[in-house]
Amino acid sequence: MAAAYGGGRLVSSCTAHPSGYVNLAADWSVLGREILEESAAPGYGGSPAGAGRQVIVEHTSVNPNKALHIGHVRNVSVGDSVSRILGKAGYDVRVLNYVDDSGLQVADIVLGFRLLGIPEEPPDGKKFDHYCGDDVYARATAAYESDPSLEGKRREVLAGMEEAGSEVARFAARITGRVLRCQLQTCWMLGAEYDCLNYESQIVGSGLWGSLFERMKGEGLARLEDGGKNAGCWVVPGPDGEDDKVLVRSNGTATYIAKDIPYAAWKLGLAGDPFGYAEYGGQPGTRRLWQTVLGGGGTMPPPSPSRVITVIDSRQARLQGIISGIVEGFGAGPGSYVHLGYESVALSPGTARDLGVDTGGKSAQMSGRKGVYVSADAVHGALSARISEETRQRHSGMGDEEVARIAADVATGVMRYEMIRQDLDKVIVFDMERSKGLEGDTAPYIQYAHARAVRLLEKAGREPPASVDCSRLGAAELDLVREIGMFGIRVGDAADNLSPKVVARCCRDLAVLFNAFYEKTRVLGSGDADLEDARLRIVDSFRRTVSEGLALLGIRSPPVM
Repeated sequence: MAAAYGGGRLVSSCTAHPSGYVNLAADWSVLGREILEESAAPGYGGSPAGAGRQVIVEHTSVNPNKALHIGHVRNVSVGDSVSRILGKAGYDVRVLNYVDDSGLQVADIVLGFRLLGIPEEPPDGKKFDHYCGDDVYARATAAYESDPSLEGKRREVLAGMEEAGSEVARFAARITGRVLRCQLQTCWMLGAEYDCLNYESQIVGSGLWGSLFERMKGEGLARLEDGGKNAGCWVVPGPDGEDDKVLVRSNGTATYIAKDIPYAAWKLGLAGDPFGYAEYGGQPGTRRLWQTVLGGGGTMPPPSPSRVITVIDSRQARLQGIISGIVEGFGAGPGSYVHLGYESVALSPGTARDLGVDTGGKSAQMSGRKGVYVSADAVHGALSARISEETRQRHSGMGDEEVARIAADVATGVMRYEMIRQDLDKVIVFDMERSKGLEGDTAPYIQYAHARAVRLLEKAGREPPASVDCSRLGAAELDLVREIGMFGIRVGDAADNLSPKVVARCCRDLAVLFNAFYEKTRVLGSGDADLEDARLRIVDSFRRTVSEGLALLGIRSPPVM
């Protein structure tokens, strides 16, 4: 039966199956050529599906009292990758980083510096965020156990921090500013980029909470309890029949959710914009980084997103559900406030041991209070050192600068890919040795396949033509062409489901198929110019596609491994 689809141009045959289905056979001499032509064009895999609609993605949001640990890398990797994928799918993506600069953990380091006599400058040039987390915060928390009277001092420090313009508030702002700068250096090293930094202290000082609280009372979104354990408190109903959540205690003090509600409303454009904006500066690349300010700065268009995506670990699911219900009560559309949750990250026993953490032979989850804390910088540094050594062994004549650049790119790839390739609802046990291997489901395996393709193209010494004859391609070649042709569908799936894992799997599948093609197919020296052109075009299309896929995961594709 002749095919009608595409005028018979893409389908070679159409047959009925007894089950009631219709089987279409692709004409790969035509479809293969079109896939390879399209994949050679700039922007391949993108789509206009987002239609320029604004989406806000908030991620990272680490308390500015310590360095990022390996668990935070999952947040950064997921949030940054989702942002890139949504941008590829045609959305106008704005990336925010919420700086919790007014909480108890910040009060702890302020107390450490001001009341425990800890020097403000770290010894021996130690990175300031590491110093605050490893030394100042640790000493402060230990001091509470030996001197209970410090709890009162802690509350005084916290009150002083919330008093705009006070000496304590100015000191805290200076300290958290230094920590934040160091944290951002780690995030930039990991390839993350942001559009705006928002500060909790400014949310508190903006007056947004007061006006929104009155609105909640007036619209029945909050109620005053007159009995029971929450007597005298303002509460909101818990989701799905769970316990009510206290907004304002009986003594009139607001709980931490009172800071999250106005921020969520502001992100969705449901509250006025009380902020000015100033350029933060220092972010690598071309993306400009701004920060909110109170009492000055320039103006920017207020947010007007179709969705707000908050990347935060699964332990916050209940709180995020409450916030979603409240902003919907303010008029946000259903599903416009999305909590993208993920499970924790642990270190394998071997990796913990290599990084100097004694876990008794068990996997180690991060806990600053328990002293189990391995920084992202330490993991990246250890990986870079090992990869540098291996790179020098393979390329004895390579210069130190190039070795360092490749090692840094591969180390970042190792860390990000491990955080992305697995389901978000699964706990990750990170193992450095396994994840840096050139075999298996790892970033280096994919990066090495890309480097192989680069080497083949360099050896050919010429650019393959855009349009080639695909009529004589074999199974290994067509399998790879088929997966290249699926790239845009994979990106759309990842964007629709906020699942960077889909792109990670696509990159790995491309690498597996390319390696099979590489082993089974003679690309150069066959003596058949047309067939060589077709195979070189496949190599170049793979190189372009897998490089773009890795870029959506925030991973570079070194030309040499």
